[in-house]
Parts: sequence; structure tokens; C-alpha cells
Amino acid sequence: MEKKFVLFILMFNMFIAMSGVGLIIPIMPKFLGTFGAAGLVLGFLIAVFSFAQFIFSPLAGDLSDKHGRKKIIIIGLIINGLSQLAFSFSTELWMLFVARFFSGFGSAFIVPPMMAFVADITTVEERGKGLGLLGASMSLGFMIGPGIGGFLANISLYFPFYFAGGAALFAALLSTFILPNPTPAVSEGMADKKPENLIKQLKRSTKTSYFVILIVMFVFSFGLANYQSTISLYVDHKYGYSPSQIAVLITVGGFVGVIVQTFVINPLFKRFGEMPVILCNLLVAAFSMLAILFVNMFWTILLVATIFSVATSLLRPAVNTLISKLAGEEQGFAAGMMNAYMSLGNMIGPALAGSIFDINITFPYLLGTFILLICALIASIWSRKNKELIAQTRTT
Repeated sequence: MEKKFVLFILMFNMFIAMSGVGLIIPIMPKFLGTFGAAGLVLGFLIAVFSFAQFIFSPLAGDLSDKHGRKKIIIIGLIINGLSQLAFSFSTELWMLFVARFFSGFGSAFIVPPMMAFVADITTVEERGKGLGLLGASMSLGFMIGPGIGGFLANISLYFPFYFAGGAALFAALLSTFILPNPTPAVSEGMADKKPENLIKQLKRSTKTSYFVILIVMFVFSFGLANYQSTISLYVDHKYGYSPSQIAVLITVGGFVGVIVQTFVINPLFKRFGEMPVILCNLLVAAFSMLAILFVNMFWTILLVATIFSVATSLLRPAVNTLISKLAGEEQGFAAGMMNAYMSLGNMIGPALAGSIFDINITFPYLLGTFILLICALIASIWSRKNKELIAQTRTT
């Protein structure tokens, strides 16, 4: 089957899965209000989702190396779809947490196998473009999802959940009949290897050639989650922005990020390589996060927010592509660990940012800037020590 068509199906699946995540954002306050719950419960629901991703992403990547990407993706889509329906049918708070945990479980079984699938069907030269397009579909889902959810909520408060669940199950059915199942390029030793638990996999990740890049994934995910979880609160507290103004800040940056991931990623990788893109955008993300504190007009805040969004949009595919090139035959394992480290950042970032935001609204941005700069320094030192290894990724 033609690679472009397979990539389109993977992008469609990713879009459906991620729009399902974003779709419920605008209705959560009212939905949780029916349980007498508010912000604290929402924060824990986000953490539970990310925690499940953290636990199961390495397992999903490992299983996809042994049993093929297609089966694991379909299982993930089914779990994701059923968990969305279960969330809407919940009558107690604990049911919401169980449903959200399984939603994170399903997401963990979708993202790493899809990234590994792209690595299977692309050459080294094509990989950056392929992962960039997959990342663009992820970003597009996050961006469009809330708008769809807000529109569907006019029909019923529960209808967005039905729609998200049905869409995920439809994607699973479509994948069953259309998506091919190429054999992952793993050695016999890898195929016969017994599954490792999460702790062993995390320990093994520290011994890989790309461990520092996994740390980069964790740090920038932490910074992105830090920013996303507090920016609406920050502009509301400091400037009294309306929900529509906040929506513009988030949507414009996301839209520009999708365009960059679709059209700019591959030329950048071909000209400069992934590592320079990572180092440059860590610095851009750090200074744009800091700059938020020094601008006070709407258009200047919008500009800085968009620059930050573009930097993070370039970072994710650059990190994914570099790790994929360094992973060799362990594409599933590498993709699983990438998603695990990303989920860890998504889990810790909002919790810490929310806590220090209550102390001082500038603290999340000062901390985020500091951590991103330290990460850029560590990545720079690593890249200097591993010049030959990085050079091989551009010639392989």
C-alpha cells in the first residue's frame, strides 16, 4: 500500500484521538458542576490521564515491536472510545477517574505505535517530514477539538462524549480493514525478549545513546504544560481578558504551529539537522516564556504566545525524529519512552505550576525559563560530546 495513504490513515487516527481529548475541555466546568466538583477535581483528572500514559506508553511501544503496530493501535482506539462513553455514563466521581485513567491508557496505546509505524514506512531522510505531519495532526486535534466540543454541547452536555467515543471506534474499524500491518524491523533477540516492567524500561532508557534527548522531551513537555495550564489564569488575573480573548491567544499559536509542522519542519531538518533545531528552539521557548512577563498589550502578548507555540511545535518532531534515528531496531521501545517522558512532564508541569502560581503569578514563567535554559545547556554539552553520533543520523 502506498506510503502516503498509510500516513494519511495514521494522521486521521491521531487527529481523532487528540481531538477527543481536546473536545471535552470547554464542557468540563459545567459537566463537573453536575457532580458538585470544580478546579481541583479537573486538575487531578488531567494528572490521572497523564499518569496512565506514563505507565503504559513503554509497554505499548514494547508490544508493538513484538506483535506489530496495527494491533496495538486498534486496541488503543477501542479503549479510548469506550472510555469516553464510560465518562459520560459515570454517576460518581470515582467513575470519572477510572474512565479518565482508561482514556490515558488508550492514548498510550495509540501514540507510540503510530510514531514507530511512521519510522517503519519512511526512510531516514523522510522520517522528519513523516513525524512532523503526525505531530501536525496531533496539534490540529488539540486545537480544533475544543471548538467542536463547544458546538456539540449545544445539542447536549453529554453529546461531545458520545461523538468522541463514536469517532474513536470508527477509526478503530477503519484501521482494521484499511491499515496494513508491516513486520517491525527487530532482531530475533529482540523478538524473543521478555516484556520488561516500567522500572526496568526506565533504567534501560538511561543507558541509551539518546537518554539526554529523552530528558529534553520531559523538560519541554514540562514547560509547555506549565505554560498551557497557567496562561489563561495569568491573563485573566493581570489583564481581565475575556474567554474569547484567551481562546484567540491559544488558537492562533496552535494554528501557526500546525502550519510550521506541516510545511517548515522537513526543510529545516534537511538544512540544519535535528539537533540545531532542538537547541535553537529550547532557547526561543525559554526567552518567549520569560517575555510574557514584560509585554502588556494584547497584540504583543499574542505575538509572544505565538512564538512560544511555534518553538514547541518544532521541538516535538525534532526530538522524535532524532531519537527515532538513534533507536535503530528499537523503534517501539524508543517511541514508548518518548511518550512516557512527555507524559511525565505533562503530569508534573500543571501540578507544580498551579501550586507556585498561587504564591506569585510570575513564578511559573520564571521557573519554566530557568529549567528550559538549563536543559539547553545540557543538550548543548551532549551534542558537542556526540558530534560523530549526530553526524551519522544525517548520513545514514
